[in-house]
Amino acid sequence: MIRLLVAVAMFLVIMKFGLMILRMLARPVPGPPPAGEMRRVNLRYRCGSCGVELKMTAAPDQDPPPPRHCLEDMSLVAPPIE
Repeated sequence: MIRLLVAVAMFLVIMKFGLMILRMLARPVPGPPPAGEMRRVNLRYRCGSCGVELKMTAAPDQDPPPPRHCLEDMSLVAPPIE
């Protein structure tokens, strides 16, 4: 009898946890911000000619075009582990 109660309790806990995860996955992805609003980004760029590095923390979209330095586009550098 006790085994049955424990099994039913475990079933309910697992079911509740599973439904909670499914609800989180079913939420729509937030749309783009209104025009003129900046997004937080963590991108690092390096100039191929002189080696200067730049950290971009805000941009109008999630994937902004690379900045220019020494008359050429800077290359994206993998961010360090933070």
